[in-house]
Amino acid sequence: MEEDREVIASLRRELVDLRARNQRVEAEKAWETSWTRRLIITAATWLGAWLWLLDLGAANAARQALVPSGAYAVSTLSLPLLRRVWIRLSYRRPPT
Repeated sequence: MEEDREVIASLRRELVDLRARNQRVEAEKAWETSWTRRLIITAATWLGAWLWLLDLGAANAARQALVPSGAYAVSTLSLPLLRRVWIRLSYRRPPT
């Protein structure tokens, strides 16, 4: 009887731990797919490229820095579509 209670208590602790883990994973997934993250990375990419181009003495460094940051932004916009296509093509189930 006491052993059953210990097993149940252990299972409850595991369930609480799993739910907490799931919440963390969901929050991390939300961050990974958020527009805030995309904008921060785009801005940081632009800033880094701009500073590098300034150091090189490039003309119109601010405008030229839009190329890598714009490429990143466009690539993140196309990823959801490409992911769906990849999943559809890669995980075809054989006919049953």
